[in-house]
Amino acid sequence: MNLKILNTEVQSFIDSNLNEDISKILFKGSPFDEISVQELANQIVAKKKSQHKLPSWFNTEDIYYPPKVSIEQTSSEITAKYKANLVKGETLIDISGGFGVDSYYFSKNVNNVIHCEINEELSTIVNHNYKKLEANNIQTKACNGIEYLKSNNANHFDWIYTDPSRRDDSKNKVFLLKDCSPNIPEEIDVLFSKSDNILIKVSPILDISSTIRELKFTKEVHIVAINNEVKELLFILKKDHKEETLLKTVNFKKDTIEEFNFSLHSNQLDEPKYSLPLTYLYEPNAAILKAGGFKEITQQFDVNKLHQHSHLYTSEDLVRFPGRTFIIDKVIPYNKKEIKKNIPDKKANITIRNFPKTVSQIRKETKIKDGGNLFLFLTTLENNSKVMIISHKIH
Repeated sequence: MNLKILNTEVQSFIDSNLNEDISKILFKGSPFDEISVQELANQIVAKKKSQHKLPSWFNTEDIYYPPKVSIEQTSSEITAKYKANLVKGETLIDISGGFGVDSYYFSKNVNNVIHCEINEELSTIVNHNYKKLEANNIQTKACNGIEYLKSNNANHFDWIYTDPSRRDDSKNKVFLLKDCSPNIPEEIDVLFSKSDNILIKVSPILDISSTIRELKFTKEVHIVAINNEVKELLFILKKDHKEETLLKTVNFKKDTIEEFNFSLHSNQLDEPKYSLPLTYLYEPNAAILKAGGFKEITQQFDVNKLHQHSHLYTSEDLVRFPGRTFIIDKVIPYNKKEIKKNIPDKKANITIRNFPKTVSQIRKETKIKDGGNLFLFLTTLENNSKVMIISHKIH
């Protein structure tokens, strides 16, 4: 950590160059004797990435930024606040602390937080930033979080939190929980010896069912999306939990929050209602699509499914739905004659759901360009007919 970066003139240089081409800055070199141009470039890039993702850090003076990969991998403030509302108590330990955004927000709901980060320099940076953010109830420790737990026999925490690293020693991405670091399935008994409550953040690409099988006592799974993009999967483990696993989906949109919850067991047992397209068409948000609550949707909302594998829904009367809502103009078979007659402007948004062709193939065949107010859904109905549903979005 180069403390010279915190000098007033250096901070002013960083702020005045946030929107500059970073390659030009690298080419010019550093105007400061004791600071390399690479150090300057990293501060500029990392701070710029924090502007919308971490506004509290961005708007606080003298924040020191780590390598930009730490900013890319850290939670956003939106998701960190959401996680913080899942925990409460006297003590929490974050055993894979990273840039410390999650620990910062946990400290709002938990009286004492320990942030463990094996990278000593990153731990030093985090400690400095916590002082600037006035987060006085967080202890930072430059250590392996699992080893710290094992070496402190007397400590028992209200919560253990971990966001395992999803890269191997060669910095390649890994896709199974057991391949992350720390290996949570391998260390699960150690964690439960130190706390009855464990919160685990995993990659959005992990399969939920297989991850539940890897773990023990999964009480809840939270699927968190921002603007219809899944950002985090959160697994809450409760020691000796024997009841159903609840899946809770949330999608943070600009002016609203969509939530949909269901139990894993009931979703497996329920049979959905089916029908041909009616007046309205519904597309579940990305969090629900990831969670797989396709059957349960027809039980909680007055909607019917178009096909077992299509994951589109319809109703005669308009319902408030967690996803996109459309009014159906027409349903036509997929052929060039019908398309030419019904889409004369050759401009529309195209979505594929359970259809044998890709969007690019359809655009090539039909010459339909992207954009406009028309929404086309290429899908399969319960009677196995392949159709194009022409619709307009309801805001």
